[in-house]
Amino acid sequence: MRSVIDGLRSGEWLNRARVRSYLLILAAANLLSLAWLLVSARNGFDLEGRLLGTDFVSFWAAGQMIQFGGNPYNIAAHAAAQGTVWIGQTGYTAFFYPPVFLLWCWPLGLFGYFPALASWLVLTGAALIGAVRVWMGRINWLAVAAFPPLVITITHGQTSFLLAALLGLGVWCAAKKQHFAAGVLLGLATFKPQFGVLVPLVLLAGREWRVIGWAGLTAVVLAGVSTLIFGTQVWFDWLSITRLAQDAMADGAIGFAKMQSLFAMVRLWGGGARLAFGMQTVLAAGTAATLVVLAWRRGLTLEVGAATLVGALLATPFLLDYDFVLLAFPLILLHARDPLPWERTAAAIAFAMPAFARPLAIATGVPLAVFVTTALFILLARRAALAEPATEV
Repeated sequence: MRSVIDGLRSGEWLNRARVRSYLLILAAANLLSLAWLLVSARNGFDLEGRLLGTDFVSFWAAGQMIQFGGNPYNIAAHAAAQGTVWIGQTGYTAFFYPPVFLLWCWPLGLFGYFPALASWLVLTGAALIGAVRVWMGRINWLAVAAFPPLVITITHGQTSFLLAALLGLGVWCAAKKQHFAAGVLLGLATFKPQFGVLVPLVLLAGREWRVIGWAGLTAVVLAGVSTLIFGTQVWFDWLSITRLAQDAMADGAIGFAKMQSLFAMVRLWGGGARLAFGMQTVLAAGTAATLVVLAWRRGLTLEVGAATLVGALLATPFLLDYDFVLLAFPLILLHARDPLPWERTAAAIAFAMPAFARPLAIATGVPLAVFVTTALFILLARRAALAEPATEV
């Protein structure tokens, strides 16, 4: 037993041949699942009657409505717009994004559903690959094909490629003292604000004043352009509908086993909404405090940035398995550094975890993701504390 623990601690069990074998298995599973989805689809619907891209119908319908002066925050009208392509849809694919995201949705409405879906995935996927290349210096296509969150994002037609590209590249630019690029990228990522709550705190603690300035200006410009194009009322409509989003999350409209946060774990195990929000708040506060101390002492290094990206996953109560695309950058960093105890084993588990997190929670009630993500954050925080402080350029 001791030898097993020592092997896990050192990560020696992950030799090159074994890593390649595991990557080949995961890549084959991902590619075969995508191939089966496409081959078995009929008229754009899978075997269970769901429209290919599922969640993307919400963004596309919002884009369609914008073309004709509609209001995407009108639930009845938005559902009707979805019904033009998903006839007989059961349920409703909500649109809770802030008005700045309408700027991204607007061009989607210029095309039919499937051309828009394909364009969205190709363009946002290319942005993600570009960000990965910056972090890694090259592209390991086997690792890309094997990374489970990528296929989950593709099948859902989600925003995770875009968000991860903006946050990942923004953090890298900030660590490299490319202030303007970092600020613009982080400002553009405000279309999904629940994942950016910790970023301003880290920037402030790291004294990244120019990044803060450019990010703030970018966010203000986006908000201003959104207001000029869509009107001021759209902001009130969005604020009104966010209350419905909170109620839907608290009541488990999505399904607590599908969500990957501490909040969802507490609710899945029978805890009330107040207890779940309380525990989520404690976790978020502890994560924020850790990152603030690290950024204050070390500056905004790549290690602190990687820990921030994992912290973003821990801090939000609304987290789904496709959001784990953000793990790509912390895992790249760990791969590029000489391993500290437990890092290689934790990285391997975190890499594969999104493939099993949702089905395991649904089948057994065990929310694996919370524990894996927390462990990975602790290891990255340790590494950030030991790394060389950032230097001004």
